[in-house]
Amino acid sequence: MPFIEVAGRRLEYLRLPAQRGGRPPLVLLHEGLGSVAMWRDFPAQVAAATGCSVLVWSRLGYGNSDPLPARRTARYMHDEAHLGLPPLLSALHIERPILIGHSDGGSIALLHVAHPTARVAGVVVLAPHEFVEEQALAGIRRAGELYATTDWPQRLARFHRDPDAVFRAWHDIWLAPEFRAWDITDCLPQITCPLLAIQGCEDEYATMRQIECIAERAPDVELLALPDCRHSPHRDQPRAVIAAIARFVDRVAAAGRVAQDGRTNGAHGQPAGFA
Repeated sequence: MPFIEVAGRRLEYLRLPAQRGGRPPLVLLHEGLGSVAMWRDFPAQVAAATGCSVLVWSRLGYGNSDPLPARRTARYMHDEAHLGLPPLLSALHIERPILIGHSDGGSIALLHVAHPTARVAGVVVLAPHEFVEEQALAGIRRAGELYATTDWPQRLARFHRDPDAVFRAWHDIWLAPEFRAWDITDCLPQITCPLLAIQGCEDEYATMRQIECIAERAPDVELLALPDCRHSPHRDQPRAVIAAIARFVDRVAAAGRVAQDGRTNGAHGQPAGFA
């Protein structure tokens, strides 16, 4: 798997080429225990269904990327959204992507697109978090018990070179007292791009309020609640998730073509399509 150096640190990544022209690139942001490998075949399935290029990478501390340089703080998702993601997109020459984020990755995507400098065509979030719920904390406590008493460390080692560091970084900051006040709902009104929010009805880490609050605050939001689905919609209900993403991409791509035609026919004659 290739690596790219960003801000002096190596990140592993995988890039799938576009299969159709005029499509926005897709950028996938993994969960709090995720990595390139943990997406399994989902990136390839999304690429085939949408015709888009797809980028996946392991954030610092995950997969085979370089370790975290310091202990996480309660602003670790803000830091990833505002300091980690922009230089990566720049280094790989990715412009106006659709971000697709799962869990922590969904929260990072929301924080990124809410920033006034973000240039994003759309965002899809799968089981994102916008504030801390007791249901999430209870689920993480259960996860800690399972990690200590089952073969979970060995299974996680298939996806990370240091599974203990990955698990502890996620588990410990979420249960830290200073994290209880973490809340990003105030950023949601700043999101102006189209947004698709998907959550499982049986999500063990969240209630449906996590996506309902997005629709209440952002202007262009589609919600999809999936029955018989837990915290990983792309694994529990892959067909429904991929179909919804494909429809969303079609809508965003069509809007991009309309904008391009309008600019081409305008006074300056400057076309602006997807990179």
